[in-house]
Amino acid sequence: MAARRLTTFTRDGLVFDVRDEGPLDGAPVVLLHGFPQDSRSWDAVASLLHARGFRTLSPDLRGASPGARPRSRWAYRSTELTDDVVALIAQAGVGPVHLVGHDWGAAAAWWVAGRRPDLVRTLTAVSVPHPTAFARSLLTSRQALLSWYMLVFQLPMAPERLFGDETRARRAFLRGGMTREVADRDLAPMRERSRARGGLNWYRAIPFTPFWRPAERITVPTLYVWSDGDIALGRTAAELTGRYVDGPYRFEVLAGVSHWIPDEAPQRLVDLLVPHLG
Repeated sequence: MAARRLTTFTRDGLVFDVRDEGPLDGAPVVLLHGFPQDSRSWDAVASLLHARGFRTLSPDLRGASPGARPRSRWAYRSTELTDDVVALIAQAGVGPVHLVGHDWGAAAAWWVAGRRPDLVRTLTAVSVPHPTAFARSLLTSRQALLSWYMLVFQLPMAPERLFGDETRARRAFLRGGMTREVADRDLAPMRERSRARGGLNWYRAIPFTPFWRPAERITVPTLYVWSDGDIALGRTAAELTGRYVDGPYRFEVLAGVSHWIPDEAPQRLVDLLVPHLG
């Protein structure tokens, strides 16, 4: 069957937008974004991968796609995010794929690689560590203090109002290392209350994730990229992550880079990605 472009995929009545770019016959790389971003956060990385012959599929995930914004926080638990990515791979007909995720997209990538390794050729997690390493770091380091905002996001309505105040929200993201251009790009969609609520529901579903139960160990070849300028994710969890990977594992630290690695250091990231993707 001839390869075809994918513009959307569906699951349980929800419609997800997808950016399918690069050579159709290239090895498929699925790029998963985080919050408060969408698939555009991968633009620079995707362009560099296309030049190396890779095909990229960048979905707007649950909460970001206009047709996939359920109201209930229960609809954003880890099993739902995992099954969304599984549906994308199945409907694109390109599995197994090279799976790359940043921020919440990295969390989803860890879950998919752990639960459905048959669909994953390689895993690359950017910024966010293995879920069990993160949970352990909450008890053994400053990570709980660094993650204060996760508690704030549990509040009803107040976080949505924060994102509705673009001046205050922009100031917060600039302090976290975003450029003004990226902050403006990512905050513009938050003018829609449903978009802000959808992304915040990723955090509000955390209580439905059993962090006391270790997440699946990873058996596929794994690259984990962390940056020492990340104000939200500390070194302890980053260094613990290798304990939960049984397959080939490589840990790389980008010095002087903030949390927003795909936007801030796309070339450095791709230079690590290409030999890993092979």
